[in-house]
Parts: sequence; C-alpha cells; structure tokens
Amino acid sequence: MMLSRVADNLYWMSRYLERAEHTARLMDVNLDLMADRSTEAIDRAWQRVFASLRLPDLASDPPDPYDLAHNLTFDPANTGSLVSHITAARENARQVREQISSEMWEQINRLYLDVSQTNQDQIWREQPHDFFQAVKRGAHLFEGISDSTMNHGEGWHFIQLGAFIERASNVATLLNVHLGDPDEANQPVRSAEQYLEWAGLLRSCTAFEAYCKVYTADLRFQDIAEFLLLNEEFPHSVYYSIMQMRYALDNIANVTGTRKNSRVYRQAGRLQAMLDYDEIDEVIAGDLHAYLDNIQKQCSQIHTAIYQTYINYAISDKLSS
Repeated sequence: MMLSRVADNLYWMSRYLERAEHTARLMDVNLDLMADRSTEAIDRAWQRVFASLRLPDLASDPPDPYDLAHNLTFDPANTGSLVSHITAARENARQVREQISSEMWEQINRLYLDVSQTNQDQIWREQPHDFFQAVKRGAHLFEGISDSTMNHGEGWHFIQLGAFIERASNVATLLNVHLGDPDEANQPVRSAEQYLEWAGLLRSCTAFEAYCKVYTADLRFQDIAEFLLLNEEFPHSVYYSIMQMRYALDNIANVTGTRKNSRVYRQAGRLQAMLDYDEIDEVIAGDLHAYLDNIQKQCSQIHTAIYQTYINYAISDKLSS
C-alpha cells in the first residue's frame, strides 16, 4: 500500500491544480463580460465569484476590477488566490517527485514559474484573457501528461480522486450561488443581463457549447441545472465527477485490498445513487439550495472518510483554505 504521505501529496496536488483552473475560468469569464453588464450586474457577478470560491463577501463599495484581479490572482496573502493554489500544487508535487513522471514535474514547475514571474500590471497591459487562457491550458496539459506518462496505478487514482471530488464540490457551489428565485427556474431568459448570467455560468464550467448541442442556445436554469448536475457524459457535471470519483475509489480498493463496504465507499455510493435516480424537475420542485448544500456536505464527508481510510492522521485544514 502506498505511504499515506505520498497519497496525501498526490491528492492535494490534484485538488489545488483543479482549484487554480476553476479560479482562472471564473476570472476570465467575469472580466470578459464586464463590458456588457450594468454596474449593478457587475457587482452581483463579483459577489457570486467570491461566494463560489468560498471567500469572504466583498465590501459594499463597487468592486474595482484591477484590485479584484490582483486579490484573486496574484495576492500571496490570499490563500484562495490563483498563485496560492499553483504554489501549493507545485509544493505537493515537489514532495513526491519520485512518484510522478519527469514530464509531470516539468509541466507543473513551468506553470508555477510562468505565473510567479507574471505581475498584475503586465497582464492588464497585455490582456488578462491571454493570461487566464494560458493557466487553463497549462492545467489541461498537466492532466493530459499525467494520463499519458504515469502508470495508472494507485498514485494515479489518488490524483483522479482529488481532481473529481474538488470539481464536484466546485460545480455544486457555483450552481448554488447562481440560484435566485426558484420559481423563475423554469422560465426562459427574459433580459440580456439574465442571458449573460446563465451564459457566464455555463462558460465558467466550459459547458456553453456542450449545453447548446443538447438543449440549443435557449437558456433556462432548469436545463442548465440538469446539464451541470445530472449529465453523465459531460466532464464538468457533478454526476460525471462523482462517477469518476467512485471509479478511482474502486481501483484504489482493488490495489490496497480495502473492503468496499467501508465508510468511504458507502458514502460515495450513497451520493452516486442519489444522483442516479433524481429527476431535475423533482429536485427544483423541492429545495434546490438544500439539495446543492447536501452535495457539498457529502463531498466533505467523503473527503473526511478518505483521510480516515488512507491517510491515517488528523484531517488537514486544507479544505477550508
């Protein structure tokens, strides 16, 4: 069985890199949409960004885009900033260099150097979009290199486990903060600002084109919620993420001889079963906020059970950082 320290580093390397990519997408989308939004809509949008990243609320003053970009991208004092996530991912990778391929280390180190050697004034002068696109491409490249150059054994499955539990929680949180009046969820878009909000939500999950191929460009929150929650084929849906998480746990169990009736497998199975049988109209007819809160709570419980099963020491406080 892999050392708990190694499993821990691989798991958190992957979670932090997923957080960095998620932050880059939110920043890229919301900076891009600012030109088309009213002042009030811009303020609401940035409040949602901070809530979806589990950061303290913004002050009551209108947000300054330059200051926001610095705080969420380059501020090392903000543990929720993009540079903090990439730094943490690289540090976890550094501690297990012997367990990952040299190509993986080179890529995550290159991404770290690119971000740490860039400053706020530089990206503002050269277009923020290009910078955030490069971060996303860097994270995607690391994922592809991992799949292509690392044995798909226990360590690789811990990397998958970290990525998909983080993604499921992030998407559920993002949906939750975009949910306004549940009575309007089944209504078509009625204004340009509402269209931008729903389109921005889909783009924040790299889902706009994929959604349109299933539902056309007619945006309704119920359809968006169904796609991001229950679609079993889209890589950034909650259901797909939970299926991949279960797959990783099953393979880790096979390698380590862990009983599949242990707590972590029961909890992961319970969450997948809930998503297997739920219908979006029934979910929305109930309390969708509570439903999404429950998904996040179950992801947190699965994280705790992973530590109790495989890491064997006190639960890290990294989850809240």
